[in-house]
Amino acid sequence: MASEPDPDRLRALEARLAQVKDQAPPPQGSTAKGFSQGEVAWRMLIELMTGMFLGVGLGYGLDVLFGTLPIFLVIFSLFGFAAGIRTMLGSARQLAQTAEDQSHKDRAAQDEGK
Repeated sequence: MASEPDPDRLRALEARLAQVKDQAPPPQGSTAKGFSQGEVAWRMLIELMTGMFLGVGLGYGLDVLFGTLPIFLVIFSLFGFAAGIRTMLGSARQLAQTAEDQSHKDRAAQDEGK
């Protein structure tokens, strides 16, 4: 058991640490703001289901109010489904745009560092 550490090993360790500190951080994923793919999928599923439930609820309420049970339920179910799909596609477009903007910023920062 030596009381003093080996100076050559310490210098090698310091050189490796300096080399690691100089490296650029790993790139972010392709989703916006660091969201995982699972979080994005759940968000889109919730948006779709919300549109459908609102459509079904409105259609059923109108059918009960007017006494025409299947007509408004079917119509507003389809409207709710279309609204959910439209909202999902809008969210996907927004996330893709945010991810693209982030990748442009990352590339610009890497170009400045060279």
